Order: sequence, then C-alpha cells, then structure tokens
Amino acid sequence: MLDAAKVKLGIAPIAWTNDDLPELGGENTFEQCLSEMALAGYKGSEVGNKYPKDPAVLNRALTLRGMTICNAWFSAFLTTRPLRETLDAFVAQMDFLYAVGARVIGAAEQGHSIQGQEKPVLAEKPVFTEAEWKLLAQGLNEMGRLAAKKGMTLTYHHHMGTGVQSAEEIDRLLSLTEPGLVSLLFDTGHLTFAGIDPLPLLKKHVSRVRHVHLKDVRPEVLKRVKPEGMSFLRAVREGVFTVPGDGAIAFEPLFHLLSEAGYAGWMVVEAEQDPAKANPLEYAQKARRYIREKTGL
Repeated sequence: MLDAAKVKLGIAPIAWTNDDLPELGGENTFEQCLSEMALAGYKGSEVGNKYPKDPAVLNRALTLRGMTICNAWFSAFLTTRPLRETLDAFVAQMDFLYAVGARVIGAAEQGHSIQGQEKPVLAEKPVFTEAEWKLLAQGLNEMGRLAAKKGMTLTYHHHMGTGVQSAEEIDRLLSLTEPGLVSLLFDTGHLTFAGIDPLPLLKKHVSRVRHVHLKDVRPEVLKRVKPEGMSFLRAVREGVFTVPGDGAIAFEPLFHLLSEAGYAGWMVVEAEQDPAKANPLEYAQKARRYIREKTGL
C-alpha cells in the first residue's frame, strides 16, 4: 500500500476539455472540471488552457473546492529556438505554478514534435541529432537549476510524437541530465503506447521519478495505430486512452514498486478521451475507486 502521508492523488482536466483537440469538451468550463474533480474525490488538478491565468482568481476557485494545482505542462523548444526564449517562458510558468500551490513543473521538448500534427505517430516521430541532444540536456539542466532556486522540481515528460519517446531515448535523456536537477515524469500510457513495458523502465529509473501520470490504454485501439498510420491526435479521438483499471495496463506491480521505493509526490489520473463518449465524472469516479482498491489511498 502507498503511504497516504506521502502520496497525493490528482487528476488532469484533459478528460473534460482537451487542449490539443479543442473540439473535445469545448463546452465544458474550468469550474465544471474542478467541481467534478472534487466530487470524485481528488485533491489536486493539473492546469488546462481554460484555467484562469490570474493566480488570485484560480486560487479562489480551488479553495472553494478544497483543491490545489499540482503541475502543468510546459513546452520547451531547446533544440530549435534560442535558449533564452525557453528559459523566459519557463520562469513565467514556474512563477504562476508556485503562486497556485504547485511545487512540480513538467516539461516536454517540442522541437520537431509531431504530436499535434496529423502524421503517423509511430513512423514519423522526430529523432534528435547529437547536437540537439546536447542542447536539450544543457537546457534542461539550466531549467532544473532555476526550479531548484524556486523550491520546485523539474520533471521531464516523455511523450508520443516527440524526440523522447522510446526507452532508449528516456535512458539517454536521464544519463545526460543531472539527477539533482532533472527528474522523470513517469507516464504509464505513453510508455505503453510506445511499446514499452512500464515496469522494467520504472525499476530502472524509480529513483528519478518525482511525478506520475496514471493512464490506461485500450489494446483494441492501440493495435490499429501502426497499420492504419494513425496520428497521435487520431488515436486519442479513437479512444486509445482510458482511466486506470479500464484498459490493459497492470497497475498493481507499478503501485507496489512505487511503494517499496518510498515514492512521495503526486499521482495524477490523466486520460484524454472524448467527453461525449466517456463521461468525465463517471470515469474519474471509476479511476478513484480502482486506485483506492489497489493502493489504499
């Protein structure tokens, strides 16, 4: 069982309203997201594009529901744009997150990314050059230093359609960055989508994990991705992701390993689906019941 004094449970608003596919849940407000998250039994939320940019306004909405912000996506462009551009944007994002209660900031390199494009996500993912790997590692280390000065933790989010998608790429990123500055955002859904067994990778890198995304995968959709040349966005529309306990991933060994390692931090349900097909509150409650049953949280 995971230690409730160390591990907190949150959920991402992407099940209610999708930042990458605005037509999915476009009618749902951020107030509905937060209210239904709280109703389903979560204490933390990641940030969506509909959330207020004014910390005072967002904090008031959070306090009314007994919620806090635990993390947010940050797009880095360390391989394709000047370093200062990414650092300035990072500091602004970090300051906002700190003001709304988060102490973790999750970054993903978007240089050459195809995750938002209608290209085959498995066949046409970007591959970094040696020079780009160097830029990426140096930039992340610098971002990690800035986060540490703020009392925050930088976590790297491996993601489909980017240059850090495979197990080898995750290994390389962690080997090139400083452990005290750059941690790992461990995402069960993106690993499985990429053809990676999450358990061995977690065993290898559990000491670097500081944030966890709990996302399940529907195998009947995933097996169509390669032969049909699906883009990441199409796979999401088709329902490749779902909440823990509703797909094919074996979460119990992962929970056990995190518990044995003394994991402390947030575990966040993040399963982007079409809310017209998968009612967000219903699926949030389903995930909450499953996690309580398997972890005691």
